[in-house]
Amino acid sequence: MNAIEARDVTFAYGDEPVLENVSLTVEEGAFLGLVGPNGSGKTTLLELLIGLRRPDSGSVSLFGEPATDFPHGERIGYVPQDVGSANGEMPITVAEVVRMGRYPHRLLGRFSEDDRRAVANAMERVGIADLADRRVGRLSGGQRQRVFIARALAGEADLLALDEPTTGVDAESRESFYDLLHELNDEGLTVVLIEHDIGVVTTHATEVACLNRELYFHGSPEAFVETDALAAAYGERQHVVQHDH
Repeated sequence: MNAIEARDVTFAYGDEPVLENVSLTVEEGAFLGLVGPNGSGKTTLLELLIGLRRPDSGSVSLFGEPATDFPHGERIGYVPQDVGSANGEMPITVAEVVRMGRYPHRLLGRFSEDDRRAVANAMERVGIADLADRRVGRLSGGQRQRVFIARALAGEADLLALDEPTTGVDAESRESFYDLLHELNDEGLTVVLIEHDIGVVTTHATEVACLNRELYFHGSPEAFVETDALAAAYGERQHVVQHDH
């Protein structure tokens, strides 16, 4: 089964067109990198793909069901770009955030031993077990991103959608973060990532979609770097820098 199917998706904010006739399929277990210039519609497309917005025309399905009516929200983990600033001052601990991922699984509103085990395992998996009692607002940007990935893992998500998750994160933390995403994808988690660093995408993703209102390319990273889709989408010459990894 495909994780995502988008067919002829068009979307506008009022009279301003953002996406035109975008079609793409994301198979389960894929790692899709979405690239394109600022204002190209990447965030809007991501929100459409996971059912947060409804297209003006066309259709989007998640695991074979209409995305906007998808009844299994716990299967989707979403990390928006501003997650750090939105939650930085909240008086909430790491463990409490990760525990939110278990809410759809609770029986009679109570946390079971299985729930507690899932939360502990998720924090251990992403390397934040030692931060369980720390306030989210006291974490670095990279640590906060791991918290929200742990929340998705605790909820047993099958698809992880991230919008430029390492903005403002130092280089060493970025490399560690993408190592983690790569490992999770190898274990079967479907990943859809918006990332401004095209070299990161071509290094870690299994497929690339290049967007600027319309879809200029969707295929393997190897094929992408051999095409002129990047220059066409950005309207200028671009050079892909591969990351040694």
